[in-house]
Amino acid sequence: MAEPLPKKAFALRLDPALFAAIERSAAGDLRSVNAQVECLLREALARRGVKLAAPVAAKRGRPPRETSNAE
Repeated sequence: MAEPLPKKAFALRLDPALFAAIERSAAGDLRSVNAQVECLLREALARRGVKLAAPVAAKRGRPPRETSNAE
């Protein structure tokens, strides 16, 4: 599986009412506000016909247990 590229960080100024609406929507979808904004942007771009590569899923769970050959 390919390593995820680092995400681009930038400041975003939003109307407080818009932020509150996104926050409520994120809570309903069990996402962070950041993940919800990214999801909404991807959906909006898809509706406009802009093709994006699928996001690389982050690895989840414990790392595999290392086995030693020493007995």
